[in-house]
Amino acid sequence: MDEEYDVVVLGTGLKECILSGLLSVDGLKVLHMDRNDYYGGESTSLNLIQLWKKFRGSDKPPAHLGSSRDYNVDMIPKYIMANGALVRVLIHTDVTKYLYFKAVDGSFVYNKGKAFPATDMEALKSPLMGIFEKRRARKFFIYVQDYIENDPKTHEGMDLTRVTTKELIAKYGLDDNTVDFIGHALALHRDDRYLNEPALDTVKRMKLYAESLARFQGGSPYIYPLYGLGELPQAFARLSAVYGGTYMLNKPECKVEFDEEGKVCGVTSEGETAKCKKVVCDPSYLPNKVRKVGKVARAICIMSHPIPNTNDSHSVQVILPQKQLGRRSDMYLFCCSYSHNVAPKGKFIAFVSTEAETDQPEIELKPGLDLLGPVDEIFYDIYDRYEPVNEPSLDNCFISTSYDATTHFESTVIDVLNMYSMITGKVLDLNVDLSAASAAEE
Repeated sequence: MDEEYDVVVLGTGLKECILSGLLSVDGLKVLHMDRNDYYGGESTSLNLIQLWKKFRGSDKPPAHLGSSRDYNVDMIPKYIMANGALVRVLIHTDVTKYLYFKAVDGSFVYNKGKAFPATDMEALKSPLMGIFEKRRARKFFIYVQDYIENDPKTHEGMDLTRVTTKELIAKYGLDDNTVDFIGHALALHRDDRYLNEPALDTVKRMKLYAESLARFQGGSPYIYPLYGLGELPQAFARLSAVYGGTYMLNKPECKVEFDEEGKVCGVTSEGETAKCKKVVCDPSYLPNKVRKVGKVARAICIMSHPIPNTNDSHSVQVILPQKQLGRRSDMYLFCCSYSHNVAPKGKFIAFVSTEAETDQPEIELKPGLDLLGPVDEIFYDIYDRYEPVNEPSLDNCFISTSYDATTHFESTVIDVLNMYSMITGKVLDLNVDLSAASAAEE
C-alpha cells in the first residue's frame, strides 16, 4: 500500500464506485478503500439476516419469509431512467457487460387519494383532467415533444432560458392539478421551486421522461438491475480492476493526511500510508468538511402482494406530490419483487421515503404507507443528509453529497458528473449509443 496514487477513493457507495470507474478508464492510478467488509456503503444491498441484524438486532428472521439469500434489499433504492445520465455513464464505461437490466412495470402519481399512471398519454385518458383541460394539456405536450433546443423554429417565439416554467405553463392555461402532474410526475422535480426557474430545464426533463418511456414500450421510463443495485458497485469494482485500479475492503480508520498547506497528501490505514494527490469520498470519511442539510425518513416493508391499484405491477414507483399532502417536499413509493430477483417468489419489497420534516417517521410516512395495503414486516429508519462545505481547489478533497429521498437516479448522477468535472477539469462526454444497454433487457 505504500505507493503513490493519482486518486484514493474512500467508501464503495454508488457515487464513489462510478467515479472510481470513470477515473480508472481515464488512465488514472486509483486506490479504492472501504472501512466496511462489504461493498456499497450507505447504498449497500442486504439479505434478510443482514436486514434483521440492522433493524431488529437479531439474526433470526421468521421462517415464513423464506430463504435469507433470496433477498437483496437495497438500502437506497432508486430506479434508473432508461435514457438518463446513469445509463449513458454505464455504457461509456462499458460496465453494462456485467449487469442485466429489466424494465420497470409502472410509474404512478398520487392525486386526491388515488394513484394514476404517470405518462402524458395516460393522463389524457384519465379522470385527472376535464375535457377542455385535456385539450390544453395535449397542446402543451406537443410543444414539448417538438421542442428542439438549437432550432428556434420550434420555440414559438419563447426563449426558455429566460421564460420561467410558470410563464410557459400560463401560456397554455393549465390548472394546478395538471401543473402538479407535469412538474412532479413527468419532470420529477422534488418541490415547487422550479416554477420560478427557467423553463428549459423542465422541458428537457419532460423530454427525457418521454424518450425513456418510449424506449421499452412498458408502463414506465425506468429500468432496474436483476438482483438490485448491489450489483452496480461490484460491477464498477471489476471495471476498475480491469484498468489497474486496486480495491481494498475492511480497512479500518482510513485517515486522510494533509500537508502544511492543507492539501491532501495521502491516506493512512493500519499504519501504512498511500500517498496521493486527490481524495474522493463520501461524507462519513471527512466529517469536519461537511454540514448536515436535512434528513430522510423511510419505511421498508416486506409484503406478499403488489401495491393495490397499480395494475398488479411487480415493480413500480409512485410519486406523492407535496401539494397533495400539504408538505414541503414530495414523498416516494418504490416497490420491487421477485421479478427482479430481489425477494423470494411471491414476496414484494416496498419503500416509502421522504425528506423528513418531523422526528416521527411512523406518522409522517402514513400517506404513503396507506397505499400499500397489508404488510408482513415493516422497518423505520431516519438518516442524516450531508453536503460538502470545503473548497476542493484548496484541499483536493472531493466529497459526494448524501443520497436524497427520490426513487430515481437523476439527482445522484448530476452530483457524480459535477464531481468528475471538478476532479479532472473536463466534462464527461455522454454522447453514446444508447442501444448498447438494451441487449440485456430480458
